Amino acid sequence: MRFIICFLLVLLHGRVGLANPDFWVHEWPDTDFSKTEVPFVEILSGGPGKDGIPALSHPRFIPIDRADIPMIEPVISVQIGDAVRAYPVRYLIWHELVNDQIEGVPVLISFCPLCNSAQVFDRRLNGVVHSFGVTGKLRHSDMVMYDIETQSWWQQAIGLAIVGDMVGTDLLSIPSQMESLADFAARNPAGQVMEQPAFRRAYGRNPYVGYDTSIRPFLFNGDMPPHGIAPLSRVIRVGQRAWPMARLQGQGVIREAGVTIEKIGVQASALGTGVIASAATVPTVRVTSDDGTNVVYDVMFAFAFHAFFPQGVWMIEPPTCCDVAK
Repeated sequence: MRFIICFLLVLLHGRVGLANPDFWVHEWPDTDFSKTEVPFVEILSGGPGKDGIPALSHPRFIPIDRADIPMIEPVISVQIGDAVRAYPVRYLIWHELVNDQIEGVPVLISFCPLCNSAQVFDRRLNGVVHSFGVTGKLRHSDMVMYDIETQSWWQQAIGLAIVGDMVGTDLLSIPSQMESLADFAARNPAGQVMEQPAFRRAYGRNPYVGYDTSIRPFLFNGDMPPHGIAPLSRVIRVGQRAWPMARLQGQGVIREAGVTIEKIGVQASALGTGVIASAATVPTVRVTSDDGTNVVYDVMFAFAFHAFFPQGVWMIEPPTCCDVAK
């Protein structure tokens, strides 16, 4: 099984090797590699090069009843104002980024299959709207994006510019949710679903067969998570805290540290079997603040949380009667 997974991943991402600015300059002549927040040794070339995984822009949308997608499949849902949209993961698993605009707000929908990280960002930076593409590089097994306007490189899981003129700049995160299309439709019967892109891809199939039950992450050389947590188990990240999904499954609802985390349904895992709709289901999560407002969160793999938040707090057990959430 491990051989099959690695073979499929290499087919998708191309030749693998350490990235080096000396070899990047011809492909990235407008990127300032003298500005960086990370050691270049942490960045791996895991893909077919710049834009080899084509990001999407200006997507079209259709009513839910016209979407020819199994209802158990996951979508990334976003609401801004009165507009509610669903971005099927069957498309994002092949494209990873969607540049869109909702109610006048330019947004970036992102999904990194190797970290199971789904984040939505505001594309406005210092009053300028930026568009994003895929570098083909990985850091801590997470996608490295770039913005077309400055050719700076960005870390998808945390929305931080790590190389180039924008280094140190954060993208503003927008609350979103990964859920089944069925749950999205039940909550938003008038919602819109992104239409299938005009690319030749095996939409509905998962090129990372069995990845979320693997023993180790792909193209990752960092430390494994503490507390005996399996590296490819899912955790719910809110800021620099992570709650193991297993704990939520046991409790159903968690209320602590100023948030409420609820299991509200199930969805097919996008990273299980070869056909997404046939995969085992995983919980759908909702996170709100004490006043019921939606909170920015991410359901990511445990190894990725530990890599990007090495000093992060692991919410392993319920607090005792005398504990005070900090």
